[in-house]
Amino acid sequence: MGQLRTNSALNTASSPSPSASTYSTDATHSAGSSRREFLKTTGAALTASALAGTMIPAVHAAQDSTIQIALIGCGGRGTGAAQNALQVQNGPIKLVAMADVFEDRLNTSFRALHDRFEGQMDVPPERRFISFEGYKQAIDCLRPGDVAIFATPPAFRWVHFQYAIEKGVNVFMEKPVTVDGPSTRKMLALAEKATQKNLKVGVGLMCRHCKARQELFDRIQSGQLGELITLRCYRMHPPVGSAFSPPRHVWQETLGRASRRKDGPAPMGDVSEVAFQIRRFHSFLWASGGLYSDFYIHNIDECCWMKNAWPVQAQATGGRHYRNHATPPEKGQDVDQNFDSYSVEYTFADGTKLFLYGRTMVGCHDEFASYAHGSKGLGIISTSSHTPAKCRIYKGQKIDKDDLVWAYPQPEPNPYGLEWEDLIRAIRQDQPYNEVVRGAQASLVTAMGRMAAHTGQVITYDDMLHCAHEFAPDVDKLTMDGPAPLKADAQGRYPVPMPGILTDREYA
Repeated sequence: MGQLRTNSALNTASSPSPSASTYSTDATHSAGSSRREFLKTTGAALTASALAGTMIPAVHAAQDSTIQIALIGCGGRGTGAAQNALQVQNGPIKLVAMADVFEDRLNTSFRALHDRFEGQMDVPPERRFISFEGYKQAIDCLRPGDVAIFATPPAFRWVHFQYAIEKGVNVFMEKPVTVDGPSTRKMLALAEKATQKNLKVGVGLMCRHCKARQELFDRIQSGQLGELITLRCYRMHPPVGSAFSPPRHVWQETLGRASRRKDGPAPMGDVSEVAFQIRRFHSFLWASGGLYSDFYIHNIDECCWMKNAWPVQAQATGGRHYRNHATPPEKGQDVDQNFDSYSVEYTFADGTKLFLYGRTMVGCHDEFASYAHGSKGLGIISTSSHTPAKCRIYKGQKIDKDDLVWAYPQPEPNPYGLEWEDLIRAIRQDQPYNEVVRGAQASLVTAMGRMAAHTGQVITYDDMLHCAHEFAPDVDKLTMDGPAPLKADAQGRYPVPMPGILTDREYA
C-alpha cells in the first residue's frame, strides 16, 4: 500500500482513480499564481521580521497579505478549526464568510468566534449563508490563495472540495474525508487536480503534526523497538456526539421540552427527514461513516503511521447489545445504524497485526490509547485522548517506570494548532502541501475495518476501494425538503448491517 511519510504534508501520490474534468481557467491560474508569489514574498518578510524582533510596515496587509478564511460547517469541530486558524501568528488572517444548513448552528458559532476574535472577524449578515448551496457562496467570497474550511458531515467533502479546486482556493478539511469506496475514488481524483493547480490542502488528522508522535515515529524507524510485532488501539467510552438516535418523532418531542441539547439549540417546528439525518450525522453511515469512521480513524491512522504502511485486509466482529442508549424504553428503541462494540484485526503485508477495540457503552471499562509492541520493547503512541500524547518507550512489554527508556518532555505543543501553522506556512511560502491522498487512504482503511464488522467478511484494501456500494450517490443534489439518502420504515427505523446475511454491502 506504500509507505507513510514522517512529514504528512508532502504525500501527493495517489491510487488509480477515475478521470475528472479540468477545472482551472487561465485567468484563475494567473490570478492564483500572482497572489501566491505575493504571499510567498510577504511570508518570507514576516518570518525574517519575527526573527529580527521587528515589525514590517502594514502596507498591503489588509488587502493582499491577509489570508481570508471561509468556514463551511459551523458545528463544534468547525468552530474549533476556525479558532485554530485565527490563532496562527505568521501573518494577518481573518474570517470573512460562514455557511451552514442550520441557522442556529451558524449563529452559535459566529457568537463564539466573535467574542474571542472580534478584530479578525469580518462576517456581516450578507456573508452568512444558510442553504445547501451556501458553500459556493462562501467560497465565492474568497480570492485564490485564501482558505476554505470544510467541517460539514464527511459525505459532503468531495462536493465542496471539487468547487474549491475550481475556484483556486486552498482547503482545510476535517476527517474522515470519505465514507465508502466510491467517494474515496472521487477524492483521489480530486487530489490530483489540487496538486496540478498547486493548491495547499490540509486534512484534520492532527496527530500527524504532533511533535511527540513524530519523535516516536523516528525512534521506531531507527530500530529502537526492534521489529514491530503487534499494534493495538482502544477507544472505549460512553456514547458521545450523535452516535445513537431515537426515532425522529421522539427526538422532536424531546427538543420541544428543552431549549438546548448537545447537538445544538432546538429548531422550531417540524424537522424534515434530511435535516434529522444531517443533524444526527454520527448515526448514519451515509453522512459520516458512522461512529466507527468518525471516532476511530485517529487511532487507526496513528498506528499505521508507526508501522509506516497501510494494512492489506481486515476481519472483525461487532454487534448491538443495547437499543436504548438514546430512546426511553417506553418510547421504543434507537434507530441508528451503529454497532456499540467493534473488535477488528487488521493485517499488514508482512503479517504484522493491528488490533482495534472500540466500545461505546455506559458502565464499562474506558480506555482511549494506542500501543506499538516491538521485539525490543513497548512504545506508547497515545495515552488518553488525542493530546497530550505522552509518548514513551519501555524495555520489555509492560508499562513499568523502572523500565522507562525515553519519554517526550512535557508540556507538548497542541497538534490542533500545529496543523494550522504548517498549512499557513506552506501557503505563505508556496511549499508543496497536499494531505488529501493520505487522508483518503486513512479513511478507506478505517472503512475497511467497519465493513468487515458489518458484513462478517474478510475485506481487503482493494475490496474496499472498488466496492460498488455508494451510500449517498446524490449527496450533491440534496434539498432540505427532498428525499433523504436513507428511508425509514413505518416505525421510523432505518436499515442496519446484518453480518453474514448482507455480505457485499453494509446495509440494504
